[in-house]
Amino acid sequence: MAALPYVTATGNIDRALLAIGSAATPPTVSQDFVKTILKIPGGSGNQMTSFLRKIGFVNSDGTPTNIYTRFRNSTTSGKAAAEALKAGYAPLYVRNEYMHQLSDQQLRGLIIEETGLSDDSAAVGMILASIKAIKKYASWSENDEPGQRKEEQVSLAPPLIEKHAPGEKLRRSDKVGLNLSYTINLNLPATSDSAVFNAIFKSLRENLLKDHDE
Repeated sequence: MAALPYVTATGNIDRALLAIGSAATPPTVSQDFVKTILKIPGGSGNQMTSFLRKIGFVNSDGTPTNIYTRFRNSTTSGKAAAEALKAGYAPLYVRNEYMHQLSDQQLRGLIIEETGLSDDSAAVGMILASIKAIKKYASWSENDEPGQRKEEQVSLAPPLIEKHAPGEKLRRSDKVGLNLSYTINLNLPATSDSAVFNAIFKSLRENLLKDHDE
């Protein structure tokens, strides 16, 4: 059975990690640095200083580790946070190498199994919350960092339209598949002269009903 790291005010983990990302890297991560620069005062600051050591952000002599410096790089921060989880909660990864993919209920059971704590222990909830606070920043994929989303690439280019030389008529096979129908209302003159009607329908054939592409 192992003792797993946690802080009692788990919201301070988020505060500390955000501040680490924006503040300059110090020579040593001292209690003064945590309380003044990371702005976690009092006993909570003392807890956080110890917690950062246990999750691999700080060496035993107080100097920042490779995990600390890589976490400050936006392109490697997700992998660094994932390594911090593995460093701080290695016993859980021994029990389940996909610990970070477990549901809250499954993870809670794994914590109880590893620590031997009772189900109603406040420490179990704080360990679970501490893990989740780090996991929010972590990435396990090869390409993605936390918060990044893969956007489906959509081509905005217009459809390709075959161009023809000026004045060139479209072949029948080139025609757009669009059929239009017309309703034509004729007011015929009151006449019995068939030549008038013949002239009207001839004009219709030549000007409206003719296939101009032929």
